[in-house]
Amino acid sequence: MAATVEGPELEAAAAAGDASGDSDAGSRALPFLGGNRLSLDLYPGGCQQLLHLCVQQPLQLLHLEFLRLSTHEDPQLLEATLAQLPQSLSCLRSLVLKGGQRRDTLGACLRGALTNLPAGLSGLAHLAHLDLSFNSLETLPACVLQMRGLGALLLSHNCLSELPEALGALPALTFLTVTHNRLQTLPPALGALSTLQRLDLSQNLLDTLPPEIGGLGSLLELNLASNRLQSLPASLAGLRSLRLLVLHSNLLASVPADLARLPLLTRLDLRDNQLRDLPPELLDAPFVRLQGNPLGEASPDAPSSPVAALIPEMPRLFLTSDLDSFPVTPRGCSVTLACGIRLQFPAGATATPITIRYRLLLPEPGLVPLGPHDALLSHVLELQPHGVAFQQDVGLWLLFTPPRARRCREVVVRTRNDNSWGDLETYLEEEAPQRLWAHCQVPHFSWFLVVSRPVSNACLVPPEGTLLCSSGHPGVKVIFPPGATEEPRRVSMQVVRMAGRELQALLGEPEAAVSPLLCLSQSGPPSFLRPVTVQLPLPSGITGLSLDRSRLHLLYWAPPAATWDDITAQVVLELTHLYARFQVTHFSWYWLWYTTKNCVGGLARKAWERLRLHRVNLIALQRRRDPEQVLLQCLPRNKVDATLRRLLERYRGPEPSDTVEMFEGEEFFAAFERGIDVDADRPDCVEGRICFVFYSHLKNVKEVSFYRGAVPVQVPEEAEAARQRKGADALWMATLPIKLPRLRGSEGPRRGAGLSLAPLNLGDAETGFLTQSNLLSVAGRLGLDWPAVALHLGVSYREVQRIRHEFRDDLDEQIRHMLFSWAERQAGQPGAVGLLVQALEQSDRQDVAEEVRTVLELGRRKYQDGIRRTGLAPKDPALPGSSAPQPPEPAQA
Repeated sequence: MAATVEGPELEAAAAAGDASGDSDAGSRALPFLGGNRLSLDLYPGGCQQLLHLCVQQPLQLLHLEFLRLSTHEDPQLLEATLAQLPQSLSCLRSLVLKGGQRRDTLGACLRGALTNLPAGLSGLAHLAHLDLSFNSLETLPACVLQMRGLGALLLSHNCLSELPEALGALPALTFLTVTHNRLQTLPPALGALSTLQRLDLSQNLLDTLPPEIGGLGSLLELNLASNRLQSLPASLAGLRSLRLLVLHSNLLASVPADLARLPLLTRLDLRDNQLRDLPPELLDAPFVRLQGNPLGEASPDAPSSPVAALIPEMPRLFLTSDLDSFPVTPRGCSVTLACGIRLQFPAGATATPITIRYRLLLPEPGLVPLGPHDALLSHVLELQPHGVAFQQDVGLWLLFTPPRARRCREVVVRTRNDNSWGDLETYLEEEAPQRLWAHCQVPHFSWFLVVSRPVSNACLVPPEGTLLCSSGHPGVKVIFPPGATEEPRRVSMQVVRMAGRELQALLGEPEAAVSPLLCLSQSGPPSFLRPVTVQLPLPSGITGLSLDRSRLHLLYWAPPAATWDDITAQVVLELTHLYARFQVTHFSWYWLWYTTKNCVGGLARKAWERLRLHRVNLIALQRRRDPEQVLLQCLPRNKVDATLRRLLERYRGPEPSDTVEMFEGEEFFAAFERGIDVDADRPDCVEGRICFVFYSHLKNVKEVSFYRGAVPVQVPEEAEAARQRKGADALWMATLPIKLPRLRGSEGPRRGAGLSLAPLNLGDAETGFLTQSNLLSVAGRLGLDWPAVALHLGVSYREVQRIRHEFRDDLDEQIRHMLFSWAERQAGQPGAVGLLVQALEQSDRQDVAEEVRTVLELGRRKYQDGIRRTGLAPKDPALPGSSAPQPPEPAQA
């Protein structure tokens, strides 16, 4: 995949990236050339390819507008190639000359060989986008300062120590990023860029800012994170258009109070500075982030500070796993739940004290509203009381593992409000490379979950008409004429892309191609008063001058219909060189196909399902020390090898199953053949069968018990199961052999026979408890880590040594004796289970701690369900999946 373009507002560059995604996007003779786009950054010898094209096909290059070229080339060859551009590519609008395609032994991106640009490049009169990231520039090339039409300039990851004064003379510049350089100062002329809207100077060596920066009257976003700034000029308060100001990880001791009066500012990030006092206007503002500052502390140079003494200290609460509620007062507070979720209640969020309750629920179809192309990234968080409105928005941070595929997708927090689900404005914060926070502001409490979805673009259509464009696919547009609606209505679009190779393999047709899949939705009446014009790019590799119109099909799908309809004969398709335009009066799903097949509707349904399917493998492993413990997992295919490498030190078993295709959120269950029983002590185990729900980014793990669908009332016997394995719609997915140990009767003592224990339960039924069987399962997984767990449980070092000596020939007996001796002493004591979870976490056994939490939560749910069934407590009518009326399906936007 081509490197991601860093200028989000330049749609043309993104289009060039889209064109390079498939090698079949171009003409048959030049697989890297598609229309007016040329992508050579993925090919070795890109410079030689371009020079060859300049000689062999000069006329075809005259109208080229987008060029991508890698700078990992011989410097002399690269210079000669660039010198050829003004003569051969005079219409160029976007030029990407990036390094970073190669990596060192540690995985870091390597810089390209580019150190300067030929002076003749100033002759590219139409150039609007220039990307020179990941190169070795020490000064800005002089020709760049003469590109008067330049709108976006990307200089990240270079070696620049200063910017020239002449940079302020670029009249059309709207986007400038110079991150990860060596800038120590900024030129005052930077303030003359009156059209600049986004400026990113993070990861440099800046210690001051020129006062002239306040002259950037059109600036919307300013990022100065990770510099050495100690103060800010008062002129920043003159940036009246500013919406985002990022200043984290600097050395700021104070900030101008007038920043709080910027009318459009929605986020001010001041984390990890040296702020000891702050103006009250900023201290109370909900959009200001202050973590990591010594607010209220005395300065090292002064014994006391009267201003700091006036700053109220916000209480901080850290909840253990045995607590499910906490108090909030008008002072506000910062809360960290045992699962790592954070909440911040600003001062004044509530007028009276209130008790907040929370539950972390396992995902299930009734609680997880997913669109056709959505993916779940977290468990479900429930915060109560539902619907209570706060006087100021409460900050919520949900931890999730980032999805592997991020192109043209976004992560949002989804919540339920007034019997319908909607998505909140979400910001992402990185804690570690594989751990991200989804941060949002919530006005009330309900259910919350993190979802990955295709990028959604929305707008409010007034009676005067408007234009809606896709940010991920710039060629996708919807034009609303004046009079299309009498009242303003909200419309949204999502675009999903399908790889050409996947479609060709499905159809068995090498020349088949499709456009991006467009989903349109709206609020208000189902139809518009006047036809709305929709523009879609032609299928990849097809141009309006060369296509056969008899092979072009416009498909339409309106949920909940089962098939796609071919509406080519019902609309007028207007074709240009790159796009197809047509008019509609109501919204749904639209797709352009180019194929020799005649009946396309059924094929489109299969292709659409293929877009939503995940290829997974099922594994069944037995613990080496205790083969009675069987670990079952359902894993996306790309995660299988890494998971097995991690597990095979402690588990053994057969090879993973053949690849199975599953939808996000699909139910399936596991059942052992030949009547092998499942430990019925698990609260979620019913009649020896355990149900799974497949979520591609979450752990689909159960300790012990593969058929498609929910658990049936009657599970078929082995003979019936064998018959079901035949046919395309078979319920059977896989059978993996396991070897059970020989049953131990009179031959020897059973596991744990050395312990004489009365029936033991830690905890209580309402908050969750661990049975003797649960503790045996925990003991079987501790292994050589048991001494660390014991010490964190409060067992003395002398006692640990005694147990080691007494059972020196039996590791399993050492672990069981330690754990059950401790459990006997804790019988009837509150907080024992929480202490066990904490000790496991402190011993770096997060996997076992997570299992204990799961058992506790399942036990609580089973207890509450039992209470409701016996009529001792009313059923919560607001709980999704209860007998209350169900919310309508969420808009697929």
